[in-house]
Amino acid sequence: MDIENRIEYHFKNAAILQTALTHSSYSNEMKSKYGNNERLEFLGDSILSVIVSDHLYKKFDLPEGELTRIRASLVCEATLAEFAMEIALGEYLLLGKGESQMGGRNRPSVLADAFEALIAAVFLDGGIEAARVFVLSRVQSRLCDDEVAGFKDYKTILQEIIQHNPEEKVKYYLVGESGPDHDKRFDVEVRLNSNVIGRGSGKSKKTAEQLAAKEALELMGN
Repeated sequence: MDIENRIEYHFKNAAILQTALTHSSYSNEMKSKYGNNERLEFLGDSILSVIVSDHLYKKFDLPEGELTRIRASLVCEATLAEFAMEIALGEYLLLGKGESQMGGRNRPSVLADAFEALIAAVFLDGGIEAARVFVLSRVQSRLCDDEVAGFKDYKTILQEIIQHNPEEKVKYYLVGESGPDHDKRFDVEVRLNSNVIGRGSGKSKKTAEQLAAKEALELMGN
């Protein structure tokens, strides 16, 4: 399947890939012999956590709290959905008619779950090292971003400062995006009420928001 070329892993057991791509809505409607990907999702969640935790522990000499925060940003639903979109995973999912019509191929929860199922499928088919290569090929690109390089949650810091003035509101706006699906750049503005106080650009909206908040803090002298 083309998805194998996208993830640069070719399955020995095609059935396990089929299961990873099968949503429960499809298996319920079609009585699929492959079942659905929910059990794989359960396994993939644990494998992902172990691989990311091991990588962060070996790569960064940081306190437990910082490592936990970085890991959380890398394994959350929003980030996993972005990983799934980078390999166009939604195109390959087997969805029930209703789920498909309701936009399931682009729903972050569906994409994140399927990505975890795919991790488990790679693990069961090729072992932990194959799964590690697959996971880290995505995760390391995020660790190169300025969002993680400074190990600061600039959005939270900015929000804590603004909260001292309850009448002030901070919002983030996506003002542009460019590049192909596998290498997109997102441009974000952070506004205090209607005034632009920072701009950021990154490989994900989350990174762009963090960098916009960082610029705002710098302009505010923090």
